Amino acid sequence: MDNLTHSLVGLAAAKAGLERLSPGVTTLCVLAANAPDSDIVVLFTRGRWAFLEQHRGISHSIIGTLTLAVLVPLLFCAGDLLFARFRRRPPQTKLKGLLLASLIVTITHPLLDWTNNYGIRFLLPWKATWFYGDLVFVVDPFIWLILGGTCFLLASKTTIQKILWALLAVVLSLLVVVGPRSGALSNPTFVRAIWLGALGVFVVLFVLRTGPRFGSKLALVSFALLGLYWIGLTFFHSRALQQAYDQARQLAHANGEAVSRLAAMPTLANPREWDCVFETDRATYRFRLTLNEEQTDRVVRFKNPDPLNPLVKFAKEDRRAQVLLGFARFPVMQVSDPNCTSQTLVQIADLRYTEPGNSRGTFALDVPVDCPASQLSK
Repeated sequence: MDNLTHSLVGLAAAKAGLERLSPGVTTLCVLAANAPDSDIVVLFTRGRWAFLEQHRGISHSIIGTLTLAVLVPLLFCAGDLLFARFRRRPPQTKLKGLLLASLIVTITHPLLDWTNNYGIRFLLPWKATWFYGDLVFVVDPFIWLILGGTCFLLASKTTIQKILWALLAVVLSLLVVVGPRSGALSNPTFVRAIWLGALGVFVVLFVLRTGPRFGSKLALVSFALLGLYWIGLTFFHSRALQQAYDQARQLAHANGEAVSRLAAMPTLANPREWDCVFETDRATYRFRLTLNEEQTDRVVRFKNPDPLNPLVKFAKEDRRAQVLLGFARFPVMQVSDPNCTSQTLVQIADLRYTEPGNSRGTFALDVPVDCPASQLSK
């Protein structure tokens, strides 16, 4: 999930009662909720391919999460101790309370990340198996509303806090109402109406001083609503899988193939639409599914590459290709210009996100290869 969501979870958890455990817990909860994403340092020190290899790795695993859950409060207490000596006062934080809060909040990070289709490796360093929840899109404006609205009501006491929350609301509103590119939202009118209507409700609740009146109960209600939202998405996902399998079987049968593996993945803010990818023994397919509609949108099919093709074998020796293929859940490959009339490329992509030849970030790669005519497979 995005770091705004993680931060809101940390803040809501603090307001749900954890802030009573020790001074400084609110700040700690926000830091702990984002701590597993400290692996972003790899992006700045070793580049994007190393980051793709390491992201959602050891720092998001069971052992890594527990380590960070202990390390963050220790560093927090050490900082408070140094500051207390500088100010010549006793330390204010309580390590036991910080440890408990950190453990609870840090665990939420890999749990949230598991819910989307990017995947997470819980079992590192022992097993590099990826686990996918396929329930929530990596950015979800409805979760922003549920948690952000609650945090606004509970954490907007001073003038500066009110200004900051207002600025955040304006920025997010611009992203939701104005920002999406064409096609990003399949149901823009519905999403924008929900967003603007919810903002109006939260303003009314703020005027009625709902936050001070209900306190931590309001934060607990927000987590209950989030749980109900996940349950609803689980129901829609199960329906999508059933319908996707029926449609995938028809597509595969038309080419004399059988479905071997299939995934239905969420789209932005629309639980009725799912991106579906499936494999057969000879190809990989992708299509867009709308629940309760038989028609599938824009079906694409990529034949499995010949493993004996020297161009494919050469491309797989590229370190970047090894990283991408190790990450990709549904890897596809194709050879561009196999006749060597111009530059020959082996194009690789993870079909969850993009297609070969449509390079986008680290989810696709074009590997230049030498292709003497004598080496070309038939």
